[in-house]
Amino acid sequence: MKIVSVVISLISILVILPAASNTKAIPKVAVWGLTSEDLKAVYAQDLTLISVSEISKLGSDEVYSEESVRTSAGRTEVEVVPAKAEQKVSQKGTIAEPSTESGKSFQDPYTGMELVFLKGGCFEMGDTFGDGSPDEKPVHEVCVEDFYMGKYEVTQGQWETVMGNNPSRFKERDRPVEQVSWNDVQQFISRLKDASGRKFRLPTEAEWEYAARSGGKREKYAGTSQEGDLGEYAWYFVNSGSQTHPVGEKRPNGLGLYDMSGNVWEWCTDWYGENYYQGSSKNNPEGPFNGSYRVLRGGSWFNDSGNARAAYRYCFGPAYRGGTIGFRLCVPAR
Repeated sequence: MKIVSVVISLISILVILPAASNTKAIPKVAVWGLTSEDLKAVYAQDLTLISVSEISKLGSDEVYSEESVRTSAGRTEVEVVPAKAEQKVSQKGTIAEPSTESGKSFQDPYTGMELVFLKGGCFEMGDTFGDGSPDEKPVHEVCVEDFYMGKYEVTQGQWETVMGNNPSRFKERDRPVEQVSWNDVQQFISRLKDASGRKFRLPTEAEWEYAARSGGKREKYAGTSQEGDLGEYAWYFVNSGSQTHPVGEKRPNGLGLYDMSGNVWEWCTDWYGENYYQGSSKNNPEGPFNGSYRVLRGGSWFNDSGNARAAYRYCFGPAYRGGTIGFRLCVPAR
């Protein structure tokens, strides 16, 4: 029988009390150190039971096996979940925060989603090559704060873990989820927040372009400025075979992010404003206050190289679903 070691720390959790009125206060506990697959099982079951007598014996940094804890359940029950599950436990049992070294990633244990730390900065946003659309002008300076960006587009397997379904047309667990509306994505984010305890959200349009251009560099596509090299970085009309592909098969951009150009369009949090760049704020712009359409970026398997440009702006209504539309997530650095 495989025994999975866990670190049990006397911190936040929901307590479920029995009917008996003479029960003393129950210590609150959280389980650490489970693998991604183990965490999925814990979340799916919602709770693991251990007895009060066993809880009272635990030290703040003691290591117990998951199996021995589960089989010691008594009448008084306590819910055990992986609080702050995105944090990792070192060999000594201390909690290690996700790295803030640029380009380093951490993994959300519930979904397996990897997020890369991006050091914030200022860049020239918009049509820096002079061949774009009117809504990409004027080029203007924008500054964004540090944040984490999904290393890959959200996959069908990750969507199914959170939502329990797979709406995609091109079904395969490692392909990006598609046929999801902006509204659908908000439901996904809400459930993921509840499960992981992290402040997941869609990137702003400015964050997305900064990330796609390898930290605001003057790049035409995500990873290159040469159209002849685009096929090494992106699945688009020329090479896609009219379908999506598993994430991460092409070369990453300079920040280690995959498929920022091509594969599927990616929702951003902003409302679309055709003339927004004319009055955009400099620091952490979040788009217009209202609108009818939400921003999409990056192009897709169906689109040509022009749509795969890092500065290209697209939009659809927030309820629209399509086989070319997916998303990736980000998390604030603080």
